[in-house]
Amino acid sequence: MRRVGHKGADLLAPGNTFAAFQAAIEAGVDMLEFDVLPERRDGTGELYLAHDYADLGARADAVTLDEGLEHLAGQAYADVELDVDMKLPGYELRVLQALRERGLLGRSLISSFERESLRVVRAADPTVRLGLSIPRLRSDPTTQARTKLAALALAAVARRILPTVLARRIRRGEMDAVMVHWRLMSPRLLRAVRAAGGEVYVWTVDDVATVRRLEALGVDGVITNDPTLFWGGDGGPAAAAIRRP
Repeated sequence: MRRVGHKGADLLAPGNTFAAFQAAIEAGVDMLEFDVLPERRDGTGELYLAHDYADLGARADAVTLDEGLEHLAGQAYADVELDVDMKLPGYELRVLQALRERGLLGRSLISSFERESLRVVRAADPTVRLGLSIPRLRSDPTTQARTKLAALALAAVARRILPTVLARRIRRGEMDAVMVHWRLMSPRLLRAVRAAGGEVYVWTVDDVATVRRLEALGVDGVITNDPTLFWGGDGGPAAAAIRRP
């Protein structure tokens, strides 16, 4: 199972920053996930490492994609895979070219909620590993009383439908992996995706019990904001003292 740091290690240092990447490395991750967002919503302008526009607007020192990839191409990250998550459509080929220029494509997985973005990348370079993120969420509706019951009911329906749908898309060559929210994960989904030749990564898991359950299930990767959880959250390779409040 790959140990994947979400935004680097968002609970140890501000996400999508060099500090978060360093904290993730110290915590022993196998893969770093980071977000790529364009300066403008139409996909134009500078590309930044940011999760959303509120995040981008709050950071005067936001890291550009070029700066981030230059950093991640360094020797300290040579053994770590990358999950490059594109938040919007319209700049796919720029991301692809930036990864290619720095020799990072071979250890990168490009993910997105946008199926069309994955089609663009696949057409440009059939060898790139692609991951479809599901579902598209701005926030977790199960954490709000007025939406919790409906959201849980929809999740139950999705768990029945998704295995067949996702396996079909993998066989068609749309993607190589599924990046699935933990509430939609099921043994049936894992079996279906694996049988189709794909991988399953589960996001975003921030408790030890769920990490252990998914590890026992045999998923390909677990994505967390706190990589110390992979060692029980008890101060493994990364000192608990560096956790952010």
